[in-house]
Amino acid sequence: MKISFLGTGTSIGVPQIGCQCEVCTSSDPRDRRLRASALFEEGDTRLLVDCGPDFREQMLRIKMSKPLDAVLITHEHYDHVGGIDDLRPFTFEHDLPLYADDYACRHLRQRLPYCLVRHSYPGIPKLDLHEIKEGDRLTFGSLDVTALRVMHGELPILGYRIGDVAYLTDMTELFSSSLPLLDGVRLLIIGALRHTPHKTHQTVEHAIAFSQSLGNIPTYLIHMCHQVGLYAVEEQKLPEGFHYAYDGLVLDV
Repeated sequence: MKISFLGTGTSIGVPQIGCQCEVCTSSDPRDRRLRASALFEEGDTRLLVDCGPDFREQMLRIKMSKPLDAVLITHEHYDHVGGIDDLRPFTFEHDLPLYADDYACRHLRQRLPYCLVRHSYPGIPKLDLHEIKEGDRLTFGSLDVTALRVMHGELPILGYRIGDVAYLTDMTELFSSSLPLLDGVRLLIIGALRHTPHKTHQTVEHAIAFSQSLGNIPTYLIHMCHQVGLYAVEEQKLPEGFHYAYDGLVLDV
């Protein structure tokens, strides 16, 4: 399976508008982070996790010309769904299924009624929205997906297990009922906002501790703000088996 990190930044992105810190003014491309999203591919199957406001730029960067099989939405916050209208090139030939929990589905229908109505009109993305819940299992080609339940502060959202990879963004804690669904995971992708505490996100240190509680699992950190620090410096401080993901990173697992 191939995993492409399309965006590894937090809701405001990096660089942050108007900021002159050493990260936001860095010339290292690994310090430039679009909003969090990832593409999972195996054979002819392609799954997108989240579709934020940078989606169009992300697709142009990787010169994406192949169809998508589905979009997996973690939650309805704008940095994770703000690019849904730009899915239209992927719906010219058939409707594109989107999967989200009931809360996110309700908010998406309110925000994008022209996309998610029964009687649409030409030119809008043709989307097929499906409600899913913790423990639901989906199959796309050779990729098996299981929905996980995590907390984003006080908001329950979804994480996903795709094959033997877990993708847990914006998490403060995992529901105990979802812990067994991580058995046998060989790679963890997890949100790590910054080093100082935050009400709705794990710190780098919390993310590391959570990963270590699962065992010796290679782990890539995502959804980071500029306060994490320079990639070239901070990457060297991580324990063995841990890495900061960056935009454009591709893994073969």
